[in-house]
Amino acid sequence: MALPEFTMRQLLEAGVHYGHQTQRWNPRMGEYIYGDRNGIHIIDLTQTVPMLDQALKVVRDTVAKGGRILFVGTKRQAQKAIAEAAEKCAQFYMNHRWLGGTLTNWQTVSKSIQRLKQIDELMAHGAEGLTKKERLNLEREQSKLQASLGGIREMGGTPDLIFIIDVGKEDLAILEAQKLGIPVVAVVDTNCSPKGVDYMIPGNDDAARAIALYCDLIARAALDGMSAQLGAAGVDLGALETAPEEEAVAEADA
Repeated sequence: MALPEFTMRQLLEAGVHYGHQTQRWNPRMGEYIYGDRNGIHIIDLTQTVPMLDQALKVVRDTVAKGGRILFVGTKRQAQKAIAEAAEKCAQFYMNHRWLGGTLTNWQTVSKSIQRLKQIDELMAHGAEGLTKKERLNLEREQSKLQASLGGIREMGGTPDLIFIIDVGKEDLAILEAQKLGIPVVAVVDTNCSPKGVDYMIPGNDDAARAIALYCDLIARAALDGMSAQLGAAGVDLGALETAPEEEAVAEADA
């Protein structure tokens, strides 16, 4: 595998260049604005391309060294793409609501994750010995915890890198990452401040197609890092891909 490639045309088709209305701009994003059209700021994609490429390299290198990546995007149009991308590359995500202290108070969050696992186990065994009301309360608690923590239940500690869609909405996540020195990769639109972002991707953070594109590229970069990590550990990726088929053929012959 190799670092995922993308073209300027793909970015244009996904609407990455559309910023916000000109009156809703953040002056700190001025240098990344190409101009405006019909009262909308247009992002300079000639700057976005190398910055997105750099972000993908950071993601790949982090995973190649065995690092964990946390995908964060809680706005409605990002929720599905964030979860799917993180699951695709075996990483972690928060797409419901950022819980204050997720990073800075990991011990408390870990207790809630343990509680979720306990409930899951209880439910898997049919919640024996519980009344109908107790079972209903447990199901409600399970559903609430799953929405908030399901994407980080196996993270096992704070991540090594965070990828964020919409820095304005996820400002708490950025503050916590800063406190702990965790690098942040983020898409930054024309109405936001890039403060606290280590690897910025200037681009539209509202259009579903743009969000899907960023998430897909980040996931593929993480998968490339995983391949590099397995390769460095001496795992033959080619053998991994063909082994299941060979086993199935052997079983059929038997």
